[in-house]
Amino acid sequence: MADIIQHLRETTAFIQQQYPHTPEAGIVLGSGLGNFASEIKVEKEIPYGDIPHFPVSTVEGHSGRLIFGELGGRRIVAMAGRFHFYEGYSAEQVTYPIRVMKMLGIQNLLLSNAAGGVNPHFKVGDLMLITDHISFSIVNPLLGKNQSELGPRFPDMSEPYSKSLQLKVKDIAAKLGITLRQGVYYGVTGPTFETRAEYKMIHALGGDAVGMSTVQEVIVAAHMSLPVTAISIITDLGIREEENVITHEEVLEAAAAAEPKLSAIFKELLAAL
Repeated sequence: MADIIQHLRETTAFIQQQYPHTPEAGIVLGSGLGNFASEIKVEKEIPYGDIPHFPVSTVEGHSGRLIFGELGGRRIVAMAGRFHFYEGYSAEQVTYPIRVMKMLGIQNLLLSNAAGGVNPHFKVGDLMLITDHISFSIVNPLLGKNQSELGPRFPDMSEPYSKSLQLKVKDIAAKLGITLRQGVYYGVTGPTFETRAEYKMIHALGGDAVGMSTVQEVIVAAHMSLPVTAISIITDLGIREEENVITHEEVLEAAAAAEPKLSAIFKELLAAL
């Protein structure tokens, strides 16, 4: 952590040499959502491997590039592929790109992910607006010495997902005729999918969906006072009667099928910012 401020400055300086404009919003594309990038009027793409101090994504469905361009009439920066704790990265590495995007000037952060449905009323392909999360099963990315340049020692988490952005998303979904669920996202480390007993426990604790990303990113965004909205695509059902087995391939397929709905909402949201 001691070198993070210097590393962030070096990363930011490198990116600004490649792309001199200031993005207004940042977007993180989850598993199977890489085609969303085709909606962007691309001005610059930078592979993660070219960026100083950036990790490199290792998971299928995450292409690994930083995309700069226009979407919904706004200049944006999008992560086509995110980093996960289960890949062996530290929590600091997982959230490093969020800090970089904030230092590049973004004013809002839009997150997406593929998640397992825990709420028994959900079905595969549903979109769930995340209203809150439970983080007890993940490693908090703020452990260790606090860097006051980035945020306070004890950041408030009473509104990790911006209520004003939630209202905009709900209005947009209604206007577009898209069914939008709402609920609590339960963060886990992965990489195993949950057991049946774990799904039941998560449901009992108040989780509506469960996934292996997003929560650490949101904690760091809150630390830096960066407004966040996040949408999960429900790609599998954890609480179910049949004896089906969940596979990553099926998760990617379900995410890709629901992607147009998510893309439409994000485009309209950017235009409304």
